[in-house]
Amino acid sequence: MPKLADHEQRRAQITDALLRIVAATGLHSVTMRAVAQEAGVSLRLVQYYFQTKERLLLAAVEHVGTRLADRLATRVRGLGEDPGHREVIETIVGEVFPTDADSRMLHIVYTSYAVLAMTSPELAGERFLGDPDALERYVAGRFQAAADAGELADGTDPRAEAAALMGMYGGLGTSVVLGQRTAADALAVIGHHLDRVFRPRRT
Repeated sequence: MPKLADHEQRRAQITDALLRIVAATGLHSVTMRAVAQEAGVSLRLVQYYFQTKERLLLAAVEHVGTRLADRLATRVRGLGEDPGHREVIETIVGEVFPTDADSRMLHIVYTSYAVLAMTSPELAGERFLGDPDALERYVAGRFQAAADAGELADGTDPRAEAAALMGMYGGLGTSVVLGQRTAADALAVIGHHLDRVFRPRRT
């Protein structure tokens, strides 16, 4: 019987193949057969591990999401022992913004999966990405800590601000992928919003 590590390696081989296809020609060109050919495995093997194209896409989202989560943790640790709350929030948003291959791929595949889930009863009930609200809760915690430290403008609701920021990230990220604006311009919009939420820093 194949070892568990072999199964995990094979699944990663297949999901990486899907991501290469998406990067090269877009999600619309992804088929189970095309992924099998790109991965150098049989169509039957792809179907064995993932059953349907939708579940293969789900696995790809989780695969890229895990890599991006590792990057987030590394970047936050790199800020030092006691970084400012705004600095952490801006670092997180900047890291998940579609500015390089991994973050761009995550945005494209995640958004595409969400569109599929809107019209697929099978996928609509899936709790994809394990805990999709984890990042928003973390950001809300940072906003709350900033509020407790007196760093936010009066009347600011930390949870509402976290939800608004994640919504802005989603919409602005899509506009970057579509070429409507540059990543720098989109991040400047978020910076402008945070300027209104955080009190001016004392000098």
